[in-house]
Amino acid sequence: MSNEELVAQLEQHIRERYEIAEDDDDFDVDVHLFDYGFIDSIGATALIAYIEKTYGIQVTNQDLMLYSMNTVSEIADFISKKTAR
Repeated sequence: MSNEELVAQLEQHIRERYEIAEDDDDFDVDVHLFDYGFIDSIGATALIAYIEKTYGIQVTNQDLMLYSMNTVSEIADFISKKTAR
């Protein structure tokens, strides 16, 4: 899967799961999901579970410390790196 496809898939999931309207001008793939209040700590836990189940990877505590995963683009980059191994 290309990075662009991954970003689109993640964006769609986040919009649906967290009820973000398509016309919400504050949301895009480079906005900080936590600072702008799109996702909270409970939402982050659910998002990690989705990533692990959907992409067949494990997100470790070390991953959370090493990789910035605050935007859709950063999350897609992380998944690409983990699935390339």
